[in-house]
Amino acid sequence: DRSPARGLGDGLPGTGQVVDVALYEAVFALMEGLVPEYDGYGIVRERTGNRIPGVAPSSTYPCSDGHWIVIGGNGDRVFPRLMRAIGREDLAQDPRFQDNPGRAAHQDFLDDVIAGWTSQRPLEEALRVMVEAGVPAGPIYSAAQIVEDPHFQARGMLETHRARLGDGVEREVRFPGVVPKLDRTPGGVRWLGPELGAHNDEIYCGLLGLDPERLARLKEQGVI
Repeated sequence: DRSPARGLGDGLPGTGQVVDVALYEAVFALMEGLVPEYDGYGIVRERTGNRIPGVAPSSTYPCSDGHWIVIGGNGDRVFPRLMRAIGREDLAQDPRFQDNPGRAAHQDFLDDVIAGWTSQRPLEEALRVMVEAGVPAGPIYSAAQIVEDPHFQARGMLETHRARLGDGVEREVRFPGVVPKLDRTPGGVRWLGPELGAHNDEIYCGLLGLDPERLARLKEQGVI
């Protein structure tokens, strides 16, 4: 008999507890007002792309260098700053846009105005203007931009491990880091998991009783 496995917390004082969460529940908790909108108002939210229903302007906008920027100028105080930053003082003073219901009613128009401005500037310039104006904004990253971002690197969000890819060659590949970060019991990656077919012999021969010669023929035939 083996002794029971012991964890880092076995020697700590206090009583432990079961942490129970399903995979879908983690996503469900991020669904904003989906349920109260339905239960309180009978509204069934449909696909809205990058917009937030009833909150405007808040979306993603194209830049002249092929990148995209997300801008959230939906607050009553933020919206005038956004309009002034893009040279539209007239819209900052327009009575139609003084509150969110008014802006939401003209969401297409406002998005077109903002996109017209961002599409004439590269991402870096558009971000700089938004930051200086105090308007929430950020880049839409591709994987190539993520791995080069100094903040991701400084936070330890990129880890390099040896991995065998589809060509059979083992090389160093970057993977996402471990979250959350615990100061006393930091997490780590011990291995990347078994390669494809790593347990074939154990399963087919050991558990299913297939003889090694038969298994070899099936592999040659491409069945396994």
